Amino acid sequence: MFNKKIITDFSAGIVVFLVALPLCLGISLASGAPFFSGIISGIIGGVIVGFLSGSRLSVSGPAAGLAALVLAAITNIGDFSLFLCSVLIAGIIQIIIGLARLGGIANYFPSSVIKGMLTSIGILIIAKQIPHALGYDKNEEGLLTELMPFGDLHEIFQPLKHIDIGVLFICIISIIIMLVWEKPFIKKRFKFIPGALVAVVISVIISEILKANNSPLLIEPSHLVTLKIAGSPSEFLSYFTLPNFSGFANSQVIITGIMIAIIATLETLLSIEAVDNIDPERNVTNTNRELIAQGVGNAVSGLIGGLPITSVIVRSSANIDAGGKTKISAIFHGVLLLGCVIAIPSLLNKIPLSALAAILLLTGYKLCKVSVFKKIYRNGKYQYIPFFVTLGVILAIDLIGIIPHLKGEGLLIGVVIGLITAVGAILHGNLKNSYFFHKENYQKDDTIKIHLSEEVSFLNKASLRLTLDHIPENATVLIDASNTKYIDFDVLELIKEFRDIKCPTKKIKCQLAGFKEIYKIDNLYNVSSGH
Repeated sequence: MFNKKIITDFSAGIVVFLVALPLCLGISLASGAPFFSGIISGIIGGVIVGFLSGSRLSVSGPAAGLAALVLAAITNIGDFSLFLCSVLIAGIIQIIIGLARLGGIANYFPSSVIKGMLTSIGILIIAKQIPHALGYDKNEEGLLTELMPFGDLHEIFQPLKHIDIGVLFICIISIIIMLVWEKPFIKKRFKFIPGALVAVVISVIISEILKANNSPLLIEPSHLVTLKIAGSPSEFLSYFTLPNFSGFANSQVIITGIMIAIIATLETLLSIEAVDNIDPERNVTNTNRELIAQGVGNAVSGLIGGLPITSVIVRSSANIDAGGKTKISAIFHGVLLLGCVIAIPSLLNKIPLSALAAILLLTGYKLCKVSVFKKIYRNGKYQYIPFFVTLGVILAIDLIGIIPHLKGEGLLIGVVIGLITAVGAILHGNLKNSYFFHKENYQKDDTIKIHLSEEVSFLNKASLRLTLDHIPENATVLIDASNTKYIDFDVLELIKEFRDIKCPTKKIKCQLAGFKEIYKIDNLYNVSSGH
């Protein structure tokens, strides 16, 4: 049984490697970082995080969800070695979060805000890959004009002169291959061969055929992957980049590190939850240990020139589908990535960038497809308002560039404003809940009954106060806590104030029922004028 598991894990590791290789290169492209950096983070995510993680099936590596942030950060900071300090800082923060046993922190972020963040990331990824898909790989600023992406807006009617037909052809073919590969009749027959890999292999074959025939559509070297090729072990080691530790005194670097830590932590926790849900054995991952493992991985990645790392659902689900049973599959996929970059870098350098752009275009689309918007809207205004606020703020800052000096910080600002909006929506909802008393429905001799819910927190205080303030003079009111398990101290003080001060003033007869002894409020206590 043990040997069978080992064999299955090695087999699954090969499948995950085939999925991860094009993604590592593609995310490097989307992040504006050296291709070698994406491979480094894939190796670390597999070997180091895989070894330290408590999850048997989760696979970590560079994440598409961080690509937009990383690109903006590298551009704004202006020095990749300084940016590496941000990755190191993010790793340290994650280790602290894990040690502080705050692995449940994602539960305090409303799903509407998280979905707004992920949807905006999808749109930003698409915006950034259109230039590479069309063969117009200039140094983009990442603003709305690049959705065209033909530089100045006055050139919008002259797009054809900027498009490389050969590059665009390979991108379209790659997208078609991946879409067809998702069809059930193909997916069942070739379950363990990822569509992205097939698209990359065919794009390389097409590119080589065009080159051999000296076709006018041939792909220029500037539109291909460019990994450094080492002639010796010492030269290979020289490709690793050390961080510029002066970044620890740079406020922009520190803020970027905090942003990476927040987003990487949320992505990891969401991915881990998803992996546990599809785990055939339904194992539950210790999230605190996972964050420590991710933190160590990010710290090491920052120290040797890699990109930020998270647990990635695409790699993890591929691992599960391929029959992975233990952490060996994740570790083995990292070893294969290392062997690949050492043994066949020249082959990797034949991959067209537009094939990688195609992978990322579909990745971005899955994050922001129309069904996401429809589902959020159907969930009601308390879901879609924070969602659209988060989405709108992020895109306004990082895509449109409405506040130029904040470009690159849209994700953090959007999430913060989204959280504020979500809390505001909760408070607004509480002000309108069933506690509210409508005078027009009240008959003079009626007893007004207020049934407290199972959990009464400080968020209910405003609505309860509003209800009590609207109770008319000479009324009889019953506040029933029979079904309540917890009442916040502030709410208890509010009830006492109403009973002891406001009731005598307004000649209201107040009755309390179901309150526990620990609350030190007498049940069936009556207060009215003259008593």
